[in-house]
Amino acid sequence: MRWEEQRVDAGRAGELPLGLPDPVVRGSGRAGLALPEPVPIEAGTEGAYAIEIQAKSILNRVPGEARVPFRWTVNPYRGCTHACVYCFARRTHTYLDLDSGRDFDSKIVVKTNAATLLRKELASPRWAGEPIAMGTNTDPYQRAEGRYRLMPEIIAALRDRANPFSILTKGTLILRDLDLIAQAAQRTEVSIAVSVGSVDEDLWRVVEPGTPSPLRRLDVVRRFAEAGIGCSVLMAPILPGLSDSPEEIDRTVAAIAEAGATSLTPIVLHLRSGAREWFHEWLSAQRPDLLPLYERLYRNGAYAPKSYQRQITDLVEQAKERHGLARPRRPENFRVRQDELPQSDADRGRVRQLSLL
Repeated sequence: MRWEEQRVDAGRAGELPLGLPDPVVRGSGRAGLALPEPVPIEAGTEGAYAIEIQAKSILNRVPGEARVPFRWTVNPYRGCTHACVYCFARRTHTYLDLDSGRDFDSKIVVKTNAATLLRKELASPRWAGEPIAMGTNTDPYQRAEGRYRLMPEIIAALRDRANPFSILTKGTLILRDLDLIAQAAQRTEVSIAVSVGSVDEDLWRVVEPGTPSPLRRLDVVRRFAEAGIGCSVLMAPILPGLSDSPEEIDRTVAAIAEAGATSLTPIVLHLRSGAREWFHEWLSAQRPDLLPLYERLYRNGAYAPKSYQRQITDLVEQAKERHGLARPRRPENFRVRQDELPQSDADRGRVRQLSLL
């Protein structure tokens, strides 16, 4: 996907491009002219830049072959300053002639017209009001959101149309929008999930360097619970040899339960092209002793063997029993779509919500 192919003037004027790939932008990339001029995400800082674009489509149809429990997504950003070394969404940056490593972490595509465009597309007679998932590619509450504030208007647009939605995040900035989310939950079905793969802070610092700490993320779960709003947790990704010991799994599940999560779903790391190479480079530099383990587990593709996945699932389920999370907790005044979470081992392995992980 070249920048030249994503020009905003492509196509017929006034056409509502539901289901087209995102984004359609002004300008072109390395294949054509110059990228839109990057601007620092935070004044006076270096290292992270925004590439501001005008998207032509914001409602994205999930490909039919993808086995995920949602059909539509909204992604106001591409790339992610969370800089998680394992993020499967890294490959999406290569579609824009950017690399899946440093560029993904530091050159963030910002769809500045996301909210305005969403209101237009939600109002289309072609739109059937289906649930919309956010946080399925990159985190909508990453650092750039502090500057661009796209999510309040996006949530308000969904609230005003009573359109069901879900949000998955590692960002504590979602607390800024808690009142808006509560308003939306009074009108439609809303699902909020936070990603916490482990509460090991030493591990967090090296594999998720741009994210809030796991304990701060669990504070988000706690705040939503205190407000009477349910918040589930994706325990993801569980990293072989790093966060998969029975002791670490038990410690993490205990912390998630204590925070008041409504439910917990474990997902073992998967390594697609783009993420695989970047993660392998990190392992080679930081934990070369684990290379044989990963070569064995992932020699047949992006997913660990089903036997290993079942072993981890069993450990998590046993810990959930011990810590009172075996049955989902559902606040009476919050309308949660439990079916938006993966229900089978196959879905857990493929769910795109691992994106912000």
